[in-house]
Amino acid sequence: MVRIAILAEDLYDELELHYPKFRLREEGYDVDIIGPKKGTSYEGKHGYPVVSGFSAAEVKADDYDALIIPGGYSPDQLRRDPETVAFVRDMCTKGKLIGAICHGGLVLKEAFDLSGKTMTCFLSITDELEQAGVKIVDKDVVVDGNLVTSRFAEDLPSFMKAFLDKLREITESE
Repeated sequence: MVRIAILAEDLYDELELHYPKFRLREEGYDVDIIGPKKGTSYEGKHGYPVVSGFSAAEVKADDYDALIIPGGYSPDQLRRDPETVAFVRDMCTKGKLIGAICHGGLVLKEAFDLSGKTMTCFLSITDELEQAGVKIVDKDVVVDGNLVTSRFAEDLPSFMKAFLDKLREITESE
């Protein structure tokens, strides 16, 4: 079974978490919500909750085929959690498929050396990612190796198409 992790923390963007979660489940993939703490209800920007099935401290990259980091304000909190950063670093190091939407690139920047990568993101974090050596382009979706990035919720159809295409490519070759 193909397993995908989606990160959650308070003030996540509801569309950027739930749209991918439901699309991946529609495709038959197993999706786990990972937060800093297991069994915690994290509240989205608009008050919609999601409960973490696992904590970042108890999961490993080998448990998953892919990871999605939704945006909102949660990435700023997630990048300060050492266990979450370690999990994302392990996913990056092992070349696992990673999707980052909106502010999600902040977690990637904290976890991994992104210099030389081409990405897109929400406008307010472009300077921070460029200082980390990322080439930022203003497109609805950018695929660079194992990274799939998008700017905001309106890009989700393009993001999910690219993410699913890449996921199928990876899982069918195994």
